[in-house]
Amino acid sequence: MSELATFAAGCFWGVEDAFMQQPGVLSTTVGYTGGHTQNPTYKEVCTDTTGHAEAVLVAFDPTKITYETLLDLFWRLHDPTTLNRQGPDIGSQYRSAIYYHSPQQQAAARAAKEALEQSGRFPRPVVTEITAASQFYPAEEYHQKYNQKHGRHCHLSL
Repeated sequence: MSELATFAAGCFWGVEDAFMQQPGVLSTTVGYTGGHTQNPTYKEVCTDTTGHAEAVLVAFDPTKITYETLLDLFWRLHDPTTLNRQGPDIGSQYRSAIYYHSPQQQAAARAAKEALEQSGRFPRPVVTEITAASQFYPAEEYHQKYNQKHGRHCHLSL
């Protein structure tokens, strides 16, 4: 039985690639979530007017990898203290966000965020949004598994 997790940590190409490499991750899909436009395109999302974040939908086997392990990777992939920005990418579509699929994921995400804030790892406050998962729109096919097809092209904190 698999579970779903959804994370936004900047450009979705590199984020997808990092999650795909984890044992226990069954599949990944890059796409758009958290906005108000139905069936947005990449071009529309890039205008920063649809309200969507570039995100990765992760299907995982919880007997092989825990949600907490996925959260740990999420925190290491990006700078969760920069509002609407990751590296050279600027706009709300690049925001840091966790979209939870269950009350257990919500609790785990909040606990992980609090622990990160308490750790002193970052000198600035963590601005990551934690919200309920909503409609996820898969990105265009050419974005799927982009790094596998073309090599690494995204800024990542790892």
